[in-house]
Amino acid sequence: MKAVLAYSGGLDTSVCIKLLQEKYSCKVVTVTVDVGISKDELKEAGDKAKKLGAKHYTIDAREEFARDYIFRAIKANASYEGYPLSTALARPLIASKVVDVARKEKADALAHGCTGKGNDQFRFEAVYRSKAPEMKIIAPIRELNLTRKESIAYARKKNVPIPVDLNKPFSIDENLWGRNIEGGILENPSTPTPEEVYEWTKIKAHEPEIVEVEFKSGVPVAINGKKLNPVELIVKMNELAGKHGVGRIDIIEDRILGIKARENYECPAAAALLAAHKQLEQLVLTRSELKFKESVDAAWSELVYKGLWTEPLREDLDAFIDKTQERVTGRVKLKLHSKSCSIITRESPYSLYSREAASFDEKADQRSMRGLKRNET
Repeated sequence: MKAVLAYSGGLDTSVCIKLLQEKYSCKVVTVTVDVGISKDELKEAGDKAKKLGAKHYTIDAREEFARDYIFRAIKANASYEGYPLSTALARPLIASKVVDVARKEKADALAHGCTGKGNDQFRFEAVYRSKAPEMKIIAPIRELNLTRKESIAYARKKNVPIPVDLNKPFSIDENLWGRNIEGGILENPSTPTPEEVYEWTKIKAHEPEIVEVEFKSGVPVAINGKKLNPVELIVKMNELAGKHGVGRIDIIEDRILGIKARENYECPAAAALLAAHKQLEQLVLTRSELKFKESVDAAWSELVYKGLWTEPLREDLDAFIDKTQERVTGRVKLKLHSKSCSIITRESPYSLYSREAASFDEKADQRSMRGLKRNET
């Protein structure tokens, strides 16, 4: 049997290569999808997979991820329980690429390294089942009920190179839109998050910085007047907001299974761009549009969080969201400083704001307001 494994190069997926070979008698093909991983990590993952006896594919999907997933998330103001969706947003794209390779390789099974306690098992399998229902799904860590300590012990026994140890058993996932850190001492909500876990949001700038973001039809197209492609723009904003410590989130999250888990996120670009986008929407959309869109955005985010990217409702919601974004064009200036991101100006050719109507200093016939319905004021 041939199995194609979604491969990150981390502990669980590296252990899965050996488990698939030894416990499931599989020929293993690994797929690492670049959605914003460093070149060193990509090379290390490929080298490790080959060393462990797998045929390996590395797929550059950064542009597709930024354009078709992150930009949709911006238009939908996508967040779950107070943090921007990042890991959840990338999983359907990664799973789709794994299915593509499986068809190319004429494989019998699709595999992943998710545990039975997390969300990613649902996200991978929802795509696997919808796009390749005829293929078997293998989840070795879940099926063999392995703990993280047991996975580390197995890796050492089988000479599988791993990036973690028992003293710092953090599980880290990152892509262009965010970095997620969990596990180890972070599982105790009463323990402060150690500074060492952060990489993107270490404060390097100590003076306030003004950054202008330009949007066109709901998506960012330029920073400080310079047009950038989607990947470049997100990388640049991660750098600008990250050096001011913007985008750190420590949260108790309700997982799909109903388990509460402590999660730490670094999402500087997401925090800044979503804040700017929301302010521009407030300037150009009507009160009724804004109110209804809040519920649509929440429904969209919930679907993505639960791994239901292929659910037809998600595309239906996209149609409404895209319509609202036709006027979300303009510029927003942000002030970045000391872990904060504040809006200082916003402008748009589609602005619904009238200084004359709103100002207490401008002379206007206030009597004209007597006949307006409540929802028109």
